[in-house]
Amino acid sequence: MLVSATEMMNKARDGHYAVGQFNINNLEWTKSILLTAQELQSPVILGVSEGAGKYMCGYTTIVGMVNGMINELGITVPVALHLDHGSYEGAKKCIEAGFSSIMFDGSHYPIAENIEKTKELVALAHSKGISVEAEVGAIGGEEDGVIGKGECADPAECKMIADLGVDILAAGIGNIHGVYPANWEGLSFETLAAVKEAVGDMPLVLHGGTGIPDDQITKAISLGVAKINVNTECQLVFAEATRKYIEAGKDQQGKGFDPRKLLAPGAEAIKAKVKEKMELFGSVGKA
Repeated sequence: MLVSATEMMNKARDGHYAVGQFNINNLEWTKSILLTAQELQSPVILGVSEGAGKYMCGYTTIVGMVNGMINELGITVPVALHLDHGSYEGAKKCIEAGFSSIMFDGSHYPIAENIEKTKELVALAHSKGISVEAEVGAIGGEEDGVIGKGECADPAECKMIADLGVDILAAGIGNIHGVYPANWEGLSFETLAAVKEAVGDMPLVLHGGTGIPDDQITKAISLGVAKINVNTECQLVFAEATRKYIEAGKDQQGKGFDPRKLLAPGAEAIKAKVKEKMELFGSVGKA
């Protein structure tokens, strides 16, 4: 059974660890993440971008797949199904489809419009027991065509959004999506500390978890980050494992690859990556 992210976020904040959000793109990814979370007894958040939602035949299809897997695989750890970087319209569709958590990314709007739209979505989502993540200060890089420059959030604006009753807040602190460039200056812990002071007990989110040095991850958690998003690292290990399998020429039998065997090495690579991240985030055994 899917749960909202609210309780797991509050527990992570109080326990000084972070819950991993791992984005899903197909059945194999979803299965690997769920099995790893169950094995490690870790709560987990399955992230779905709007682009991935379209690829997987829509939000209702995804809800059915994830609920079916939770039942068939005997998953007992807390699992939230979360819209990642959702538009206003996308957030409404996910609420209707049965997601247990949504992110409305209004960071590209003027703050007044961000507040107006976030306030409406909070009321709608909370009426159905669904948690809400909001964003202030665009995250750098590109996510489904939405490009951010890696802005540092204004703590005063963060407080405005937090006061609307959101459950989780993503504040830009110099983090970016994708692989970090060699000249990246690192996370702005000064901004993170100021945001934390402004919003109090609000659990914070670190987007762009791929490639951030481990010591910066653990420091961010110590300063109030309770959710860390990982996507690119899973994409990279999945692609590399699949490439090696194809180059090895295994299991072709003159007919092409068995798709189940072709995708298996990538699925195992994702399991290993998710385990590595859950251990780093400190969420193992916290279910």
